[in-house]
Parts: sequence; structure tokens; C-alpha cells
Amino acid sequence: MTPCMQRAPGPVVVDVAGFTLTDAERDRLRHPKVGGVILFARNFANSEQVRRLCDDIRALRSPQLLICVDHEGGRVQRFREGFTAIPPMRELGELWERAPLEACKEATRLGRIIGSELREAGVDLSFTPVLDLDHGRSAVIGDRAFHGDPRVVTLLARSLNHGLLLAGMANCGKHFPGHGWASADSHVALPIDERPLKAIIEHDAAPYGWLGEALFSVMPAHVVYPQVDHQPAGFSRKWLKTILRSRLGFDGVIFSDDLTMEGAAIAGDIHARARAALDAGCDMLLVCNRPDLADALIAKLQWRPGRQWLRRWQALRPGRDV
Repeated sequence: MTPCMQRAPGPVVVDVAGFTLTDAERDRLRHPKVGGVILFARNFANSEQVRRLCDDIRALRSPQLLICVDHEGGRVQRFREGFTAIPPMRELGELWERAPLEACKEATRLGRIIGSELREAGVDLSFTPVLDLDHGRSAVIGDRAFHGDPRVVTLLARSLNHGLLLAGMANCGKHFPGHGWASADSHVALPIDERPLKAIIEHDAAPYGWLGEALFSVMPAHVVYPQVDHQPAGFSRKWLKTILRSRLGFDGVIFSDDLTMEGAAIAGDIHARARAALDAGCDMLLVCNRPDLADALIAKLQWRPGRQWLRRWQALRPGRDV
């Protein structure tokens, strides 16, 4: 292993319980198999407090841990007080119907606000944009989706991503190849999408190919597409390596969705889920709300960074030295 690879961060992304770090959390975050932290609303009291928390996390490691948050807007915006209220992305799709150029301009403006406010707080990456199509079937996606037309989704997402990048922030498209058709919520169930591959590729997955280099990272869905593979997309080599990497040409980081969600249970215990995700092609493993499972995983996880790993990971922090 080269000296560069020896300094590579680990693949596990964990969370913390409150406004400040406990001694146990500091120990967990220093573990070499940990590479990032995801923050939630429970970690936010105000802008000053979350900045101190991020500074504390950042000071633990070199290279510094990647600090992430779900900050899409609408009902999925973890930080509120002192932050701009970002509307649900469906409002941009509705604006598109009246004024497409204004919708793109507004998407860029909102992306820059999200990126600049989070960067000021010390966050590196927001898991946005949602690229799922609005089929009117999935309540868990709902107004988080821009539109039902993949061309509109692509252009609005590209504009949002441009705004994020102007603020020095990368992006994460989710939930590949699409969670908009399956009605079940993968947090509590295993959604099924019975459509054939052709329909999914030509519609729901199309934005992932059309966005090209404007897409820095991707999060696959805990959804099974049985006409393609019996495994959920996040555990499927066919979806991640054959389709996303080879067919669509994606070369950025692939994050698993939270491995503690019910939609991931099909793979077995936390060790089996992590191994299935890595074998399928995921680079980063989210383990949320279960510090016991995070500790169990990092204690036994067998992992070595691939040749492209550090380059992809560093690309997620375009506005920071790492």
C-alpha cells in the first residue's frame, strides 16, 4: 500500500448523539475505518454551536473527516434557525412549467445558498439533489422530487449543482436508479419496483447519465427491481458496476443509503450489509442511529482503498484543503 493510501480515510460514515462530542464518540471518530460523520437535526441548536461541533470533529483527524448532512430543503432540512428556509424542490418544477429559465436561475441561487450556509457552518457535503422522478406514487419522495420529466429533473439538478459548486460544495444525486415509482418507504419496508430495465433506464435513471461530470457522488436506493436483480440497488453489482459505472459512465463516490434502514435488512446483519454494499461497488457506508452497530462494524470490517478511492473522496471537498 502506498503512503498516499495509508492516509486514506475509512469507508464508514457514522453519526453523533447531541450538540457536543462524548469521549466514546471521539474514540469512534478516530478509528481508521471511519471516514465521515453525518449530522441530524438533533445535532443542531444554532449556527454557532454547530460550527463548534464541526470544528471539534475536524480537529480529530488528518485527513479531516468528511462532514455530511441531509439538507435538501422542504421537509428534509436539518438546520433551521439562522439558515435560509429552502422550499421543497417540487416548487422549482412548478416554476419550470411557467418560466423554465427562471426556474434554472432560482435553482442555482438556492444551491449557492445551501452550499454557502453549510460551508460557513463547517459542513462539507449535503446529500442533495434528489433525482427521483415524481410519479405521484411515493409519499416518502413526494415534493422532494423536482418533476416527473427526467429532462426537467436533469436541468434543474444541474443548475442546483452549479450553485452548490459556486459555494465550494459537491453534490450527491439520490436515490439511484429511482425511488419515485415504488410506493413503500425503505426506512420501514423493502420497496419493490416491478418495471423492466428499459423503462427505468430511459426515465428514472436517465438524469444520472445526462448529468455526467456535474454529478460528484451518488446514493443508491434500498429498492428491489426484480426484473433486473433480486438484490436492492445498493447491494447490486449489476446496478452499480455494470449500469452506473460502465453504462452511464459515473466515476464519483457511491454512498450506501443508511445500512440500518429496513430496506437493507434483506442482506443480513450489519457486517453482511456492509460487505454486500462494498462488493456491489459502494465506496462509503452510512450507519446511522445505531452506534452499537457502527462499533461492531468498524471493529471487524475488512477493507482496503482501491486505486481510485482517494481521488474520488477528495473530489467531494472542492472548496477545502484536505
